[in-house]
Amino acid sequence: MDKNSYTIKPLGETALLVTFGNEINPQIHKKSQNLAMYIDKHPFPGFLEYVISYTSVAVYYNPFIAKKSYTNNKNKTVFAIISNIIDEYIEKAAKLPAAMPKTIEIPVCYGGECGPDIEYVAKYHNLSTDEVINIHTQPDYLVYMIGFCPGFPYMGGMDERIATPRRSEPRLSIPAGSIGIAGKQTGGYPISTPGGWQLIGRTPVDLFLPNADDPSLLHAGDIVKFIPISPQEYKKMEDDKL
Repeated sequence: MDKNSYTIKPLGETALLVTFGNEINPQIHKKSQNLAMYIDKHPFPGFLEYVISYTSVAVYYNPFIAKKSYTNNKNKTVFAIISNIIDEYIEKAAKLPAAMPKTIEIPVCYGGECGPDIEYVAKYHNLSTDEVINIHTQPDYLVYMIGFCPGFPYMGGMDERIATPRRSEPRLSIPAGSIGIAGKQTGGYPISTPGGWQLIGRTPVDLFLPNADDPSLLHAGDIVKFIPISPQEYKKMEDDKL
């Protein structure tokens, strides 16, 4: 891969940031995914973890282990050593075969108590609430990143016809499972937390299970399809979890 197509910058003394672009774009995100996949399979000495965002990957490492492991580069800084490794990884990651993304269907009860802001979204765009629901459930959404709170998925691919600014005043408490809109993004609250997204529905599916081996239902690179359900179906699914 052309080195002019990405940048590597230090992120404090124990991490670096690889940036592949400056816009929300599936092709740019794919480069981040490829790098993360390669690091998973080939962790370098001192590697701790990575964090994927819309356009970049933050790579965290133990500088003492890394420096000790690369004695032939004793005159180089740890950042320079790890940067060279990441350069090689990016080149090799670009040749990885395309991975089949996991598709997850998430049932959502729209409007009413589950989606108190759906009427505002509809009015903002001169649409009916049924039109908002139809538009929101049509795309396949790409999970670009997990952040803000444990298991919170930031998803791209939403139709701009329902893109709506965040609330002017955030709520102090949002129920777990709430599905919201913020600008051109859609996402879901895995736990009860303050937040300012426009809430249009709620899912009975647990997006975050803290005691599970893999607590987050969704991960960067997954594809999400929202399925509308009735309040009665929502209640039954909630009751079935008890």
